[in-house]
Amino acid sequence: MYGFFFGQAWALLLLYVLVPPLVESRLEARNPKARILYDAATGPSSVAAPTNLNRTGWTATADSSQSGNAPASVLDGNSATFWHSQYTPTLAPLPHNITINMGNSYLVNGFSYLPRQDASSNGNIGQHTIQLSLDGVTWGAPVASGTWLNDNTLKQTFFASTPAKFVRLSAQTEAEGAGNQWSAAAELNVLTAPDPNLPRNNWVVSADSAEPAPQFHPASSAVDGAITTYWHTQYDGGSIPALPHYFTIDQGSAIAVSGLTYLPRPDSTGANGRVGQYNIQYSTDGTTWVTAASGTWVDDATLKTAEFAPKSARYFRLMSITEAGNRGPWTSASEINLLDGSSKMVNFNVTVDSQETASANNPGIAAADGDSKTFWHTAYSTTPIPGYPHTFMLDLQGSFGVNAVTYVPRQDGGSNGNIGEHIIDLSTDGSAWTTVEIGTWLDDSEVKIVNIKPTAARYVRVTALTEAGNRGPWASAAEISVSYTSSVTPISATLGQWGKTIDFPVIPVAAAVLHDSGEVLVWSSYEATDFEGTSTGVTLTATYNPATGIVSQRTVSNTQHDMFCPGLSIDAKGRTTVTGGNSDAKTSIYDPITDTWIAGAQMNLGRGYQAEVTVSDGRTFTIGGSWSGGEGGKNGEIYDPVKNTWTLLPGCPVAPMLTNDAQGVYRADNHGWLFGWKNSTVFQAGPSAAMNWYTMTGKGGQKAAGLRGTDTDAMNGNAVMYDAVNGKILTVGGATSYQSAVATTNANIITIGAANATASVTKIASMSYARAFANTAVLPNGQIFITGGQTYAQPFTDDTGILYPELFDPTTMKFTVLAPNVTPRTYHSIALLLPDATVLSGGGGLCGTCSVNHFDAQIFSPAYLFNSDGSAATRPKITFVSSANVTVGAKITVNTDSTVSTFSLIRFGSTTHSVNTDQRRIALTPTGSGTSYSVTVPADSGIALPGYWMLFALNASGVPSLANTILIRAS
Repeated sequence: MYGFFFGQAWALLLLYVLVPPLVESRLEARNPKARILYDAATGPSSVAAPTNLNRTGWTATADSSQSGNAPASVLDGNSATFWHSQYTPTLAPLPHNITINMGNSYLVNGFSYLPRQDASSNGNIGQHTIQLSLDGVTWGAPVASGTWLNDNTLKQTFFASTPAKFVRLSAQTEAEGAGNQWSAAAELNVLTAPDPNLPRNNWVVSADSAEPAPQFHPASSAVDGAITTYWHTQYDGGSIPALPHYFTIDQGSAIAVSGLTYLPRPDSTGANGRVGQYNIQYSTDGTTWVTAASGTWVDDATLKTAEFAPKSARYFRLMSITEAGNRGPWTSASEINLLDGSSKMVNFNVTVDSQETASANNPGIAAADGDSKTFWHTAYSTTPIPGYPHTFMLDLQGSFGVNAVTYVPRQDGGSNGNIGEHIIDLSTDGSAWTTVEIGTWLDDSEVKIVNIKPTAARYVRVTALTEAGNRGPWASAAEISVSYTSSVTPISATLGQWGKTIDFPVIPVAAAVLHDSGEVLVWSSYEATDFEGTSTGVTLTATYNPATGIVSQRTVSNTQHDMFCPGLSIDAKGRTTVTGGNSDAKTSIYDPITDTWIAGAQMNLGRGYQAEVTVSDGRTFTIGGSWSGGEGGKNGEIYDPVKNTWTLLPGCPVAPMLTNDAQGVYRADNHGWLFGWKNSTVFQAGPSAAMNWYTMTGKGGQKAAGLRGTDTDAMNGNAVMYDAVNGKILTVGGATSYQSAVATTNANIITIGAANATASVTKIASMSYARAFANTAVLPNGQIFITGGQTYAQPFTDDTGILYPELFDPTTMKFTVLAPNVTPRTYHSIALLLPDATVLSGGGGLCGTCSVNHFDAQIFSPAYLFNSDGSAATRPKITFVSSANVTVGAKITVNTDSTVSTFSLIRFGSTTHSVNTDQRRIALTPTGSGTSYSVTVPADSGIALPGYWMLFALNASGVPSLANTILIRAS
């Protein structure tokens, strides 16, 4: 094991003359590139001017913005775009605030403001303040304040290094001084800088050996500021001292040191004596030494840096264990310096299982130095090469509320060691570990951010299980960092608990739970992060196995189908049927039993964003879908899986179910809320306010089912059948148009009975939050979990995203706000009930290089899985089922390990774009006693749709068992 220390954040450069805190002057932009400085007092070092932090994953919000000039413009890298406060139709007066959420905590020491770069100066900020926060709620006193000039040049402000996750710029005046009430900004950046060298004026240095006159290479030559002179151990005459060699620095008093730099002798003087394997040690008395860092440097003349957690000590020494080129028992150094650790804030410790320091300088500390140009790489020049697993562990040196881990793959153009399958664990003591995330990262250089439920921890461990491209047994990382708060506020188990995060190599825009294994199949499009451009007729998929935690990936090409934005349902045989989308007429069918994708017959009409549902006779019905394949006229058609044929149903027109969308029919026929029902009918509950019946017999038929009460059109809302026996459907949320529309809190109960009869609608108490693009999952106890969404429907943004899920209880007809999520789940998100009675919620984005691509999912455990004290509830177990393959109306004998009170059946679900036409719940009233019971499946295949169902047993406390899988066949 290799132990390394580092300070999480960086200090200010002494390269600038800084003004006092809370006052600033306008500084000209300086060259941000690294340069070599030579100073007799401090010696040469590789010093970088304050530079912009990487803004990947950052978000910006403002108290006001003009349409077309969104806050996100300040982070897009395009100086031609800009944020502007609102000036029409109503003026939002000063002061104005714009806040940057950096996603992780950094030690920052500067801020830059680029005014708008077009011909106008409207909104140029004059008087202003800059504030910092760790949580976005509590803001300290301004770290800087002042007045900027009314021009379009870059403004930079520097201040004392301060930890922050959020930065807020407040504009008090417009710079022109005419009383204008506007504010604008083209680009905003946050700055940081590395530690400077310590002054060497009072040092006394010594070495265990030095070459005497006439060559004369004393220890003092390594601190004289001249790179042409160098210290060299004795090599001429007499007995040559053997390795190891020691170079000792006496600072005169205890001073905080965060690292050591070593500059080998110049190439022009030769290579002898370059340090290979080394230890860096410190001492308070010059006698007892403690190792702060160790490793092996590459055999070249470049500057070497070893950083560690700040150590306050008088004495430091470099111990040279080997000569880098094995040329002899020598050590030499042109310049040696110590780094100033006085402003480091947190002392972290890095431990890795393996590192490459022989053929290259890729130590573990390189993944925690704040420099994305350096990287950690496991050893590859040794024999044998260490194999998987590989571990990277952070010791935070104290307990913190860890809420995110960021992985930055190497940024040098190489990809060896990119981590694929992995696990992230947390621990309070370094011994007992809790897994908070599992998954597989995409094989690219993009930043991976893993948001997790805030968890108290001292230790964070990333375990690499595979290399993302299967190139070798390596692991690498440019940076691995942690976001945290000072403490964690416990959340009552009565509100449920968010559990581990699962990372996918694709954004899970569509998903289905597989009946044979309980695995979750997800996919995006022909690319992992985008759906636009030229599709190649392939789909990137991944499968999560809850039992093992493994996320595998597959590219589906044999069906020549880009399955983004499809119709989706699970058929009577448990096969996932995917229609249209980017490949608008295609049909692809996944059979989990054979683990194969097959091509089905093409639809008669190309479609995208259509609804699709399994019918009581086992066929599949679809309607709508003007997103692709042409606009309008997307009447219904039906698929016969036995004959592998699609048949148009002219009697099933799409017109009656159109919404009055602002974008016309392109959006008006999208995402229908369809429910297979009795006698081969389909009930359409929304999103249009008008409800309809569709009949599948003959050429099809349509009949109005009435209005959904006083509800408006509810595009991107939700509908779920929570009580199929009694025809009960809950509808929630949505908006009058697909996008750029305010969502509602509306909630209704629809009751259907006989096919083609008018539906009954009851308006109930509203949700606590307005939601569009939310997802729902019906639970074994009949309650409905509602998660994610936005209060203002707008694709490809997390603005107005709702982190708090809600639970609907059909007994009380009320909604309860639950424990908050840590990641917004908005457009292109998913949620599905799993066979263990938890809910998987994930995804969102798929917008190329945007900042809202969410590759992850998280598991929510409802309150029924916990005791009142937060401990895990004891779950009943189903020990015997008389038959797992039954027809409608069948009686099933079920044995359990303890007394239960109820049973329920929930159909396996699939979902995309907030639509899940598969899920529905059947409450089963048992007969029997003790641990042996009988339940009867409803006799109507319109209620118990053909296909695979999850059978749950629930005890008197409402705690559900793990599900048994039951196949229900039509009579």
